[in-house]
Amino acid sequence: MRRILVVTVVHHPGDARIRHRQIESLLAAGWRVTYAAPFSDYGLTRPVGIPGLVPIEVPRASGRRRLTALKAARQLLRDQAPGHDVVLLHDAELLLAVRGLRVLPPVVWDVHEDTAAALEVRPWVPDTLRSPAAWGVRRLEHWAEDRMPLLLAEHEYAGRFRKEHPVVPNTTRVPIHPMPPGRRDDEGRQRVVYLGTLTAERGAHELIAVGRHLEAATSGDVRVHVIGQAHGEAVPALREAAREGVVVWHGFVPSDKALPMLDGALAGLSLLHDEANFRHSMPTKVIEYLAHGVPAISTPLPVPAELLRRTGAGVLVPFRDVSATVDAVLGLHRDPERAAELGRAGHRAAAEGYNWETVAPVFIAALEAAASPH
Repeated sequence: MRRILVVTVVHHPGDARIRHRQIESLLAAGWRVTYAAPFSDYGLTRPVGIPGLVPIEVPRASGRRRLTALKAARQLLRDQAPGHDVVLLHDAELLLAVRGLRVLPPVVWDVHEDTAAALEVRPWVPDTLRSPAAWGVRRLEHWAEDRMPLLLAEHEYAGRFRKEHPVVPNTTRVPIHPMPPGRRDDEGRQRVVYLGTLTAERGAHELIAVGRHLEAATSGDVRVHVIGQAHGEAVPALREAAREGVVVWHGFVPSDKALPMLDGALAGLSLLHDEANFRHSMPTKVIEYLAHGVPAISTPLPVPAELLRRTGAGVLVPFRDVSATVDAVLGLHRDPERAAELGRAGHRAAAEGYNWETVAPVFIAALEAAASPH
């Protein structure tokens, strides 16, 4: 029986990729999983009673307060890792935690994002340090590539590295028979959904403005629902919008409960700005909308734009364009047959190319190979 230590000090312990796809697949494959994550710092209790899963508490790395989490992760790796066949790291800073540790099983880094590019929009990074920090991250990536197997969350990340690495994309589980879009809720309203973390650069202010305009244009018949946590300046803005009733904010909802909340929605929004960190990634929310038969309304970032143009599964709107987004939603509201057609096209595209059930074996095989080095 294989044993794996999965570590994150950054991501929410209920992160869909980590907890509800990767760990679930490991458990289903018979692995024993030790999961180190910042449960209490996210207001959660450690899960108990899940066969094969052992949760361990670590501090959260947030903003400029990262050193304590890094030290705790290093101590955890020193104490716990030798009892496992492989270690799976989910944060770039954890690469610093393993440097210099001699007695470790094989370590794998799951590359979630372009961390160097992400520093360009992190408000806690001083402007004068952005370029040096990005240079340091690139050096750290090259150091990691020479010393451990990597998993890439996007095919587009391959250009950052010298060697070939397995790609484990952010797919989702695809329901067999999704509800048609536009189904009314218990209050008789149609829902437009946003799923995922919300920040200013992820379109928080535009989304709130869309909610306000839809509330006025439809006399409350169409309402925006936000399913996820918020950060930074998005928090007070979203709280005020929820108090005004122009959006419904559900807060963080675990993936296994959040995904069914998409069923029957009129549209799913992905209003990311044109930031370097987003230009080479597929927003997972777009795939999740399509999998549930929900038409996606997205800004024209290259990867989702190519998908929606190729499949006809949604509508592209200009960056930061509230009016165009509202018009796209109202178009689907007024034309349920078109909404249903887009929903069917999206579900078909997700089932054919973005189903986690076809990716999970690649993920498990990569970890098996890492745990059994030649």
